[in-house]
Amino acid sequence: MNSLMGLQAQGEFKWFDESIAFETRADLLIQAMTLEEKCSQFTSSSPAIKRLGVPEYDWWNESLHGVARNGKATIFPQGIAMGATFNPDLIKEVASAITDEARAKFQVSLAINNRGKYAGLTFWSPNVNLFRDPRWGRGQETYGEDPYLMSKIGVAYVQGIQGDHTKYLKAAACAKHFAVHSGPEELRHSFNAVPSKLDLYETYFPAFEALVKEAKVEGVMGAYNAVYGEPATSSMFLMDQILKKEWGFNGYIVSDCGALGDILKGHNKAKTAEEASALAMLAGVNLNCGWVYKAGLKKAVDKGLIKEELINKRLKQLYLTRFKLGFFDKTESNPYNSLGTEVINSQKHKDLARKVAQQSIVLLKNKNNVLPLKKDIKSLYVTGAFSSSTNILMANYYGMSSNLVTVLEGVTEKVSLGTSLNYRQGVLPFTSNLNPKNWAPNVAKEVEATILVAGISNEIEGEEVDAIASETKGDRTHLQLPKSQIDYIKEISEKKKGPLILVIGTGSAVSLEEVEPLVDAIVLMWYPGEQGGNAVADVLFGDVAPSGHLPVTFPKNVNQLPPFDDYSMKGRTYKYMVKEPMYPFGFGLSYGETYLENAVFNSNKLKKNKEAFEVAVDITNKSNLNLEDVVQVYLVPEDTKGYLPFYALKAFKRVALKPREKQTISFIISNKSFLQTNLNGEKEWIKGNYKIIISNALPSKRSKDLGAATPVELPIILK
Repeated sequence: MNSLMGLQAQGEFKWFDESIAFETRADLLIQAMTLEEKCSQFTSSSPAIKRLGVPEYDWWNESLHGVARNGKATIFPQGIAMGATFNPDLIKEVASAITDEARAKFQVSLAINNRGKYAGLTFWSPNVNLFRDPRWGRGQETYGEDPYLMSKIGVAYVQGIQGDHTKYLKAAACAKHFAVHSGPEELRHSFNAVPSKLDLYETYFPAFEALVKEAKVEGVMGAYNAVYGEPATSSMFLMDQILKKEWGFNGYIVSDCGALGDILKGHNKAKTAEEASALAMLAGVNLNCGWVYKAGLKKAVDKGLIKEELINKRLKQLYLTRFKLGFFDKTESNPYNSLGTEVINSQKHKDLARKVAQQSIVLLKNKNNVLPLKKDIKSLYVTGAFSSSTNILMANYYGMSSNLVTVLEGVTEKVSLGTSLNYRQGVLPFTSNLNPKNWAPNVAKEVEATILVAGISNEIEGEEVDAIASETKGDRTHLQLPKSQIDYIKEISEKKKGPLILVIGTGSAVSLEEVEPLVDAIVLMWYPGEQGGNAVADVLFGDVAPSGHLPVTFPKNVNQLPPFDDYSMKGRTYKYMVKEPMYPFGFGLSYGETYLENAVFNSNKLKKNKEAFEVAVDITNKSNLNLEDVVQVYLVPEDTKGYLPFYALKAFKRVALKPREKQTISFIISNKSFLQTNLNGEKEWIKGNYKIIISNALPSKRSKDLGAATPVELPIILK
């Protein structure tokens, strides 16, 4: 039996005939609809057309780091933490696990006749807007500040979501928010981004292009903001010229929720709903999350602003997605329907969430090798605003789980039963304690080590409508930890007997210049998902060596940043930043030491459209511990010509090494990867002298001073 409709509908209507191609079936279905029925299908909550056997369907669902807003599901680490793994294969595995759960939940939803919001298989994820400024509250949803890293992780995520079946989609991913969108949140409904052509094509477009061309992403979401004076969702340049004509996108385009209304009110490009509907429909928007199409689409046809033929064309793209998801086929025809509820938050998926969290944790400081701690430590103190918090684990766009493991719980499970373990929260997250009498700092006098969990949360940074503790609708005005927490760290530091280990939960860069001298170790856990406490304990006590690397630059303070609303990349990210950061992109310590040597390559002179560049390097684990590291390959120009980036990540590889083991790691970098963006936004073979630098962090003096491996340099010439 068909998963959505009965046998009668299958017998009556040819679009239920599985022997016919999806294209033909979609055409047949649309031909049978009236204009009113067609127009009703362009909103995200699409009503049923009972006379044609078409069920209702709500397109809105989220899967940023797990099935979101739909009850029980595994909560994986937040997107920024996925970026910190530098492990696309692992993230593809995560995405596949997410859609295992989604498919199982979908069948249960149908069984109870729940076809509402968040119950479907069209996921409006991932967010591949570049994290250009750490003040942006939604940067946590992305994979970082580098277009190449963003593309690699994003492609892997989409492939995992959509599956590899030759006929059916496992689920439909959606690349958002197209384009040039990364704050400020409070201006997003009226902001006009005017990037240079260089920045547009070098920074803001690459991840979207990769998801379209390489991953064949099924959906793209238009942004709220305008680009070059035209709202993104009515931009012929973005939606038609770039997305469809240049990149060959043939999936569906959805507006961000309320974005078509911004054509009217935020950007003042239309006076009526029918005018806004026509502009968006002409540009290529198939689906409206919001009210505009419902109010104005049929009127737009009636008034001659658009033709019914265009309605048919746009509707067909929507129905092709629904056909590819198997909504009009027998349940048994689609192999993904065999996934049962046992996969939902299964032990396998909890283990996977823990593994991702482990690989995302970044060790920023380890003075005198105070970490790892011994499990049989005699006395230990866990404290801090987020030490027993589950909220710090979840980030935004989250599901529900009964397996949320806090840092306190993870540590409790890890240490000896004989350890004297003490706990006090000690400080409120965002405000000073109301009671001036606070014994919590004094406990640090009595113990061998103190673990202090600090940070921010989705209450401080997030989407405009969700960050309830933000004074700027989700963004931050500074990068420091809340003052209450800084003061508490100072108090503990003054009283501590043993080492002070600072564990930080955050979705973005935080300024640590004030507290870094006060602590002995800094462990960055991000928003680590439901198994975050276990993963942190695994690292703190040495069961797993830290191996995450920063997917974003950590500035010393906000004064190192250009104005937030300036979309020029000058001075931003590791590529163009001239000031010395606190922690560079790609940086991350481990408990062991890696050594790079013996780099060899196939040629030091490269010509356009010739062979690929091949390079190999030896990496040695100089310690007696198992460890993993991320080998990174950068292109560094000898002459920036005033616009080339100072560094450009061209390849990376996560490597697992046994104690004292040496491996030879090789990279093949395609010839086209050496094309660079010129001032006109064109890909150009820019001749000159360059370096290939292989390292385990951004190959800067700052990285070396902080303890990164000594990079290996190779001179090359682009001829």
